[in-house]
Amino acid sequence: MSDHFELLDVYKAVISMIAGLILGFEREMKDKSAGLKTITIICLGSTLFSIISYKLAGEGDPTRIASYIVSGIGFLGAGVIFKEGFSVYGLTTAGVIWIAAAVGMAIGFGEVNMAFVFLIASLVVINSSTFIMKYLMPLHLSKILKLEIANGNAQKKAVIIEEIKKTVNRVSEVSLENSQHRMLLTMELRITEKQIDALETFLLSNEDITYFSL
Repeated sequence: MSDHFELLDVYKAVISMIAGLILGFEREMKDKSAGLKTITIICLGSTLFSIISYKLAGEGDPTRIASYIVSGIGFLGAGVIFKEGFSVYGLTTAGVIWIAAAVGMAIGFGEVNMAFVFLIASLVVINSSTFIMKYLMPLHLSKILKLEIANGNAQKKAVIIEEIKKTVNRVSEVSLENSQHRMLLTMELRITEKQIDALETFLLSNEDITYFSL
């Protein structure tokens, strides 16, 4: 096995570690579940699998072992994705895990320039998304509003929904639970950041609303 070792492999390991640290540092600074250590190890592991794959393939397919990285990394990505109510979190971190594996594979196969082109492109996308969403995309947000109306009845519900419609751009009723003492109403709103304050003021001042979450 020692016959397969080359000084170039050490360079690949160092380059892979640097690439992993760059991607991992970005996630670590944003306090995400997969941070600097995780992303770096993923990048290094992908590089090692790629090196082993083409060194031991002989006359066979050099991508045979490395191809399993693509499917296997999905399990790690799925581990950082979680759902809370109607919101899903961790998709960007899962994407970073995926691109870290791809960058590691590229380095392992000797495509260092390609690896860093895609590494830089990924960082540009991640860090420019806030600017794009704020200045170039429409400023409309999708929000889920949950209301609890005391001694709920259809008349109170209709009045509250009409008042909410005056504040936001669009209201869609998602679910309704009604009992003798209360009514639980879930709605999907299309709203701007400026309209959120007005909506919160209405919700706080309405005596028929005993609870809400936005």
